[in-house]
Amino acid sequence: MHDHRRLGRELELFDTDPLMGAGLPYWLPDGAVVRHTLEEYVREAERRAGYRHVYSPVLGKRELYEISGHWDHYGDDMFPPMDVGAEQVLLRPSLCPHHALIYRSRARSYRELPFRMAELGGMYRSEPSGVLGGLTRVRAITLNDAHIFCTPEQAVAEARAALELIGRAYADLGIRASRYRLSLPGEGGKYVADPRLWRRATALLREVLDASGVPYEAAEGEAAFYGPKIDVQITDPAGRETTLSTVQIDFHQPERFGLHYTGSDGARHRPVMVHRSVIGSVERAVAHLVEAHGGAFPPWLAPVQLVVLPVGDEQTGRAHALAALARERGLRAEVADPGEGTLAARVRAARLVPYQAVIGAREAAAGLVAPRLRDGHRPAPLPGAELLDHITARVTSRATTP
Repeated sequence: MHDHRRLGRELELFDTDPLMGAGLPYWLPDGAVVRHTLEEYVREAERRAGYRHVYSPVLGKRELYEISGHWDHYGDDMFPPMDVGAEQVLLRPSLCPHHALIYRSRARSYRELPFRMAELGGMYRSEPSGVLGGLTRVRAITLNDAHIFCTPEQAVAEARAALELIGRAYADLGIRASRYRLSLPGEGGKYVADPRLWRRATALLREVLDASGVPYEAAEGEAAFYGPKIDVQITDPAGRETTLSTVQIDFHQPERFGLHYTGSDGARHRPVMVHRSVIGSVERAVAHLVEAHGGAFPPWLAPVQLVVLPVGDEQTGRAHALAALARERGLRAEVADPGEGTLAARVRAARLVPYQAVIGAREAAAGLVAPRLRDGHRPAPLPGAELLDHITARVTSRATTP
C-alpha cells in the first residue's frame, strides 16, 4: 500500500516546514515538474474544449462573499477578515465569486454563450489542524476551476461535456473513478433556502448523469451550499474515498450577482452557471497520482523520463550527448555517471524512471544504446535517436506505460 506522504518525501516531491506552517507544503524540483506538467495538461485540454483562461486575485472584500453567500454559509471554513484601511478583505475560499464579477464586467449577448471561463487559481480554507495531512488536506489550495455561463437550454450539454472531459483526463492520467455521486442537500441551515432552484438544478444533473450512462448514487448532505453537484469519487490504496472532480449547475449565484445576457428577443435573461473541475485541487490530484502509481508516473508525467547510464568513464561523453539531445527534443533526461555507484546500483536508483539507456563499450563502438524499461523489459540495442523517437511518441500520445 502506497502512502503519498512517505513517497513524497522519499522521492523528494514535496515537504513541509514548521516555520511555513501546518497544511502549507512546499514543492521540491521533481514535484514541481509533476505539478507544472499536470497544470499545462489541464490548460491545454481546456483550450481544446473552448475555454478561455483568466487570472483573478486571491483576496476579496468581505462584501463579495456576503453577496455570494460564502460568508453566511461557509464562514466557518474561511480565514478571518483582515482590516485594510476602512475595508475588510479575506483570503478567498472559492473562485466562483470572482468569475461572476469577470462575467458581468461588460454586457453579454446570447451569441457569446456558452462562455467557458477557466483558471488554475489559489484559494484558502481554514482547515482544523487535526485533519491536515500531506497534500490531501491543506490550507493553501490550487484549484483547477472553471465556470460556464450559458443559457438554460445549453446547461445539460455543457455539464455533460465537462463530465466527458473529466473521463478523458482520468484515462490520460492512468486513474479511475470509483463511483459517481449526485450530492444533494441535507438538513440544517447550511444550504441556500430556495427549493425551486434546488429542484430545477437537481433535475438537470440527473438528466446529465442519465445521458452520460454512468451509474450513480444520490447522497444527502453532500451538496454545495448553493446547489447540487456531481462528485467524481476516487479511492486510495487504503480504501478511503474522496472527491476529486465535480460538475455543478448553479442558479443561485447568477441571481445573487445580477448576471444577465441579452437574448435574441432583445430582452435581458439570466444565465446558468455551470461549475466544473477536471482534476479538483492540484494538491489532491498529485497525492492520488503518487499513490495510484506508487511514484512510477506515466512517462509523460514523470519528473525524469530518461536516465542514461554509461558503464564506464569512457562512455560518459556519449551519455551526456544523448541526454542533451533528449532535452533538445523536450524530454526530461539525466545522466547517472559511474561515480554514483556500480551499474546495478544506478539501475536500482532509477527504477521508477520510465526509460533507461545503458551505454557500454560494445554499444559505444556500434553507435547504439541498450534500453531498459521500467517493467524490466530489455529491448534489443538500437541507435540513440531511435530510442528518443520512441520515447517522444509515447510521451506525445500520453501513454500510461513505457
